[in-house]
Amino acid sequence: MIRLFVGIGLPDGLGERLAGLRGQIPGARWEPPENHHITLRFIGEVNEDTAIDIDSALARVDAPAFEIAMQGVGHFESRGQVRSLWAGVARDPALDHLHARVETACQRAGLAAEGRKFHPHVTLARCRDTRAARIAGFLIDHGGFRAAAFPVGSFALYSSTLGHGGAVYNREADYPLGRP
Repeated sequence: MIRLFVGIGLPDGLGERLAGLRGQIPGARWEPPENHHITLRFIGEVNEDTAIDIDSALARVDAPAFEIAMQGVGHFESRGQVRSLWAGVARDPALDHLHARVETACQRAGLAAEGRKFHPHVTLARCRDTRAARIAGFLIDHGGFRAAAFPVGSFALYSSTLGHGGAVYNREADYPLGRP
């Protein structure tokens, strides 16, 4: 079994800039810059045959290249507990189009439809036993975060290996955008 997701890598320097947003938040495990990405579709654990089908379907995705920008920070919570802190991605029709194409490709490869609404972001930290009041200062201090738009010329299939120090991501395949 292999654990997979589809995402967009960040340009050199942006991961380090995002790492500079780190704060002193009890229960937060900050993601290293090399793990920063924008998830287009979490897949989860699949067997090798399904992984090959997914790769084949993603290789047929046809979407234009585009630019996106980062803006703001926020969090996801569940039952009053903060689960993660994130940097936001500005809404963009081209990003939404790519997401829809990736979702269709994954379904053609035999995966069930994604149940969650697409909310583009870069995960900065995963939190445990953290109440929203503990992150209020972080949200105020970094709410105005902005990063210049950057070109997106490809997306990738990543594998994820879970370990004691967090997940290690490996880029398994790249898929160019804007093919003639």
